[in-house]
Amino acid sequence: MSVSGIKKVLSSLHRRRRVIESYEWWDYLNYAQKFSVSSLYQFGYDISFVRKTGHSSIVVMHLNDRQATVDEDGLIDTNPNIKTRKGSKLL
Repeated sequence: MSVSGIKKVLSSLHRRRRVIESYEWWDYLNYAQKFSVSSLYQFGYDISFVRKTGHSSIVVMHLNDRQATVDEDGLIDTNPNIKTRKGSKLL
């Protein structure tokens, strides 16, 4: 295994030690989103950002090059169609 591969594994292990509820965005999520985000987190997904619009929010998560979103109802979309400000297709 290469040095960069070892660093990725160690980084992943270090990240796993952090309790998901300690992230600063956790309080912005409703209970349905918290449940879905926790499930994706257990599979290795990490939060990219939370987009709040009015009284609703959508959670965007990533795992390597795979993306997922969690809507207000806690529904997980593993093939979303959204774009980032960079203009490239993120999801």
